[in-house]
Amino acid sequence: MADLQAAKEKLRGSIAPIITPFKEDGSIDYSIFEQLIDWHIHSGTHAISVTGTTGEPSSLTVEERVEVMKIASKTIDQRVPFVPGTGSTNHEETMYLTKKAEDIGADAALVIVPYYNKPSQHALYKHFKRVADSVDLPIIIYNIPGRTATNLHVETLAKLSKDCPNIIGVKESNKDFEHVNRVLLNCGRDFLLYSGIELLCYPMLAIGGAGHISATANVVPSKVAEIYDAWKEGDVKRAQDLHYELMPLNDVLFKDTNPAPLKAALGMMGRIEPVLRLPMDVPTKAIQDEIRNVLRDYVDLPDEVTAK
Repeated sequence: MADLQAAKEKLRGSIAPIITPFKEDGSIDYSIFEQLIDWHIHSGTHAISVTGTTGEPSSLTVEERVEVMKIASKTIDQRVPFVPGTGSTNHEETMYLTKKAEDIGADAALVIVPYYNKPSQHALYKHFKRVADSVDLPIIIYNIPGRTATNLHVETLAKLSKDCPNIIGVKESNKDFEHVNRVLLNCGRDFLLYSGIELLCYPMLAIGGAGHISATANVVPSKVAEIYDAWKEGDVKRAQDLHYELMPLNDVLFKDTNPAPLKAALGMMGRIEPVLRLPMDVPTKAIQDEIRNVLRDYVDLPDEVTAK
C-alpha cells in the first residue's frame, strides 16, 4: 500500500486542473500542453491535475486520456504531485484509467461521481470501493452534483473513507457549505477536503480544508496558489484579500460552461488556440467581450483577438 500519510502531507494547496489544448483541427496540442504545465509549476502551483472536468475528458477517447496522462507525468517529472482525473460514467473504463494512472506513477487519482447514470448511494459505494480496492494508489473522490446530477452523501463518503484506507480525500464542487462542513465531521479532520467551487476556496481553508482544485488557476495560477500559501503562513488578511480580488474573474469565467470561458481567456492571453471539441464551443462574442474586459484587470493581454 502506498504511504498514505506521506500522500496526505504533500497533496495540499492549489491543485491546478489544466485544460487540454487543441489545435485548429481539433487534435491535441501536446507541445502547448507541456508549456502550460511548466508555466504552472514556475508560477507556484502546488500540484497538477489533468483530464478532470476542465480537461474535457468526455471529448477525449480513452486512448487520448491515457496519452495525456503519460505526457503530463513525463513533463511534471516529479517536480510537483500529479493527480489525473480517471473517472467516467463507465465503471470498467474508470477501473482501467485508474490502473493506468497508477502504472504511470501518479501520486493520486481524482475519480468523479459517475455522470448521467444517476446511481443510488448503495451503487456509488460499490463503484468507488471496487475502484479503490483495485489499486494501491490514493484516491480522491470528485463530487460535482451540478454536472453529474447525483450528490454523494456524506454518510456514503464516510463509509467509503472507513472501509477503503486509500480513499484519502474529496473534491467538493458542492455549493452546500453545510454538506462540506459535515464531510470533515464525519470523515475525520485529517481527511483531505478540496474546494471545487471558486468562491469557496478560501472558506474551505478556514474549516480545515486541504486546498482547492480551481479552474481559475488556469488563468492566474500564482494568485490561486497564493491563497493557500498566505493561509498556511498565517496571513489571513492576504488570503481574504485575494479571495475578494479574484471574485470578478471567478464570476466571468463561469458565464458559460467550463472550460469554454477559460479557453477563450487563455486564447486572449496568447497561450493557446481557443478550440473546444463539439458539442462544446467557445462562448458567444458578447460573453467574450465581458471576459476580456475583466481579464484586463488581472493580466496583460498581448492583443485584442476574439476567439473564433
